[in-house]
Amino acid sequence: MRTRHLLLAIGLTALWGFNFVVMEVGLRHFPPLFYVALRFILAAFPALLFVGGPGVPWRKVLVTGATLGIGQYTLLLLGMRAGMPAGLTSLVVQVQAVFTAVLAVVLLGERLTTRRITGMAVALAGLVLIAADLGTGGPVGAFLLVVGSAFFWSAGNIAVRSAAPPNSLRFMVWISAVAALPMLALSLLVEGVPRLEFSVEGSLSVLYVALISTLGGFGIWGFLLQRYDASVVAPSALLVPVFGMSSAALLTGEPISLVKLTAAALIISGVLYASTRARHAPPSMTSSSSVRGETGENRTRATEMM
Repeated sequence: MRTRHLLLAIGLTALWGFNFVVMEVGLRHFPPLFYVALRFILAAFPALLFVGGPGVPWRKVLVTGATLGIGQYTLLLLGMRAGMPAGLTSLVVQVQAVFTAVLAVVLLGERLTTRRITGMAVALAGLVLIAADLGTGGPVGAFLLVVGSAFFWSAGNIAVRSAAPPNSLRFMVWISAVAALPMLALSLLVEGVPRLEFSVEGSLSVLYVALISTLGGFGIWGFLLQRYDASVVAPSALLVPVFGMSSAALLTGEPISLVKLTAAALIISGVLYASTRARHAPPSMTSSSSVRGETGENRTRATEMM
């Protein structure tokens, strides 16, 4: 990867990591369900008027919007509102890669290799370590909500894999569009009519998560995937919790304990190990058909990392 593109990839993971702090700030000004609705409304409109159709069957758009959109972000924001710190949240949601591997075996009949099982076990050990640490007096219920969010993320990954959208940014706009109105209705039903009071901090938070993190972020991600194999780009996403935890520590004072660092090392290394393939032969010995097959599989892994 060229230096400027590598810096772009690192900058993107910094934007996505910082996004968790931004969401924590936004929850000070908006109810969680209404905040999710605002995110999707701004991410979909007016972009929806310019991107064209989703390029995939509508039922697949609806399923992806329900899982990757409504389910994931509803539980994520509810978990953060219930007390999960931003930095720790950015780490815990990475277990979506483990859930994705399991669902791929159950729903798609994929083979669960020894390498994936080992990586999943290491990542889950990190998750158990966090749960045990929170069990001494932390927000266990909020932790479980974030784990649930990671599960819906993984279900969304399977939906994306099934849909195979030709353009990830356009697909994200349509996911946001189909999730926006149901989330708004759910917010009104559960939270009631919100009392809106303008604040610069709250407005900037919504604009950041909708335009910079969602549209801008996936636009950059698609740009990189057009130029490099997904196996080159995808591992950079593991920097998201690094930036998430460090930005939370610097800006909100969230402590970084030895337990958190150990858990982070276990989760990140486990996900990375499970998401990569051991190479037993030099590139020159690989047939062109194998290269094409591996590239398609690597693109799937990239989706799982996002």
